[in-house]
Amino acid sequence: MSIMSIIGFSYVVSATLFILGLKLLGSPATARKGNALSAIGMLIAVVVTLLDQGIVDFRYIAIAITVGGLIGLWAARSVAMTSMPEMVALLNGFGGVASLLVGWAAITPDASNLVLITIFLSILIGGVTFTGSIVAYGKLSEKLVGRAIMFKGQAIVNSLVIAAILIAAGLFVHDPLKTDYLYLAIGLSVVLGVLVVIPIGGADMPVVISLLNSYSGLAACAAGFAINNNLLIVAGALVGASGIILTQIMCRAMNRSLSNVLFSGFSAVKTMNMKIEGEVKPITPDDAYYMLEAASTIAIIPGYGMAVAQAQHAVKELQELLEANGAEVVYGVHPVAGRMPGHMNVLLAEADVSYDLLLEMADINPRMASVDVAIVIGANDVVNPAAREMEGSPIYGMPVINVDQARTVFVLKRSMASGFAGIDNPLFFKENTRMIFGDAKETLSHLIREFSN
Repeated sequence: MSIMSIIGFSYVVSATLFILGLKLLGSPATARKGNALSAIGMLIAVVVTLLDQGIVDFRYIAIAITVGGLIGLWAARSVAMTSMPEMVALLNGFGGVASLLVGWAAITPDASNLVLITIFLSILIGGVTFTGSIVAYGKLSEKLVGRAIMFKGQAIVNSLVIAAILIAAGLFVHDPLKTDYLYLAIGLSVVLGVLVVIPIGGADMPVVISLLNSYSGLAACAAGFAINNNLLIVAGALVGASGIILTQIMCRAMNRSLSNVLFSGFSAVKTMNMKIEGEVKPITPDDAYYMLEAASTIAIIPGYGMAVAQAQHAVKELQELLEANGAEVVYGVHPVAGRMPGHMNVLLAEADVSYDLLLEMADINPRMASVDVAIVIGANDVVNPAAREMEGSPIYGMPVINVDQARTVFVLKRSMASGFAGIDNPLFFKENTRMIFGDAKETLSHLIREFSN
């Protein structure tokens, strides 16, 4: 078998592993296996690509792989679960800047116009992904304000930047070796990345994360065309397509269009009739214990507050004690709960919560009226009944988990502060709602001690 046949066969194997890995990532039960298969496929792809390009001295490449692998291992083990969305945003950014650099390096005097167009696209999309991801990281880590940042004439500025990009594209294709056009393209792409993300409010961050993930795939796909690497094209197309599909799922979960997310500014929407009146009814964990002891059906609704309190292991322990007491316990997971897609699933999987107990919104809502106690742990916007009841609310029409329909609702929160969307929640004032203020982990630990006695 010739070396070219081996390389071609290896590319097919890598592509197959990517597709299988992506398929397995669709379920929490098989996600780790899917990640491992994809990683093996990428390792094969890197080695085979080096052989394909005639690079036989692997010393520097091996050093880079080792250093990168150690950094990745350290980051994966040391990053707090509350910081996972920020890490994902940064990884998307690294993917974008890598595609930008690959496109830059692919510029040659004899490149055809088609190749130059794909090079420009890899630079443009890579630059947008890089700075857009940095802004998303800043919003998620609260180093930047989480609300939508809008300024007068923003649409005009965006239009001018896009027009300048089109002009730069034409000049670059006409004379690719003139570095001024290249630097202009890079500069405009990084500016556009900032302008695209700053008007998006914090509540839309799950959509932004999945969209930037798609951008990084599209950038890699364009880079694959630029360097004529079929495997990079396949890998980039898979990431780009899956990111777009996930983005659409996130948008449907909020009953909003992608254009509305990108261009309206969630937190900038004017609110009407948002005055909420009522009396909050706080209780202690001791009182909550007696109500939970008598409950036969319990639904746990996790949110970002659970991640902040690192309470997922306490939740699992309480679940087991409730089941030992004869109660049926399930979890209701909203698609956009947390700060990134699947955030709650990752947290609960870390605590070894059975995947069979994780119910999607469409499955938990029909059962909510028969639930004795719904325990809301740090969730806010995804359980806000204003989405059904208050037409003036920015989230009106957004599908939410209808916890207010349960016989009793416990809301575990540190304070009465609004959620990431900055919207007040009438759930807190409902007749069947009881507020348990304090750190969620401490509250759950108190309940665990009561059940253990």
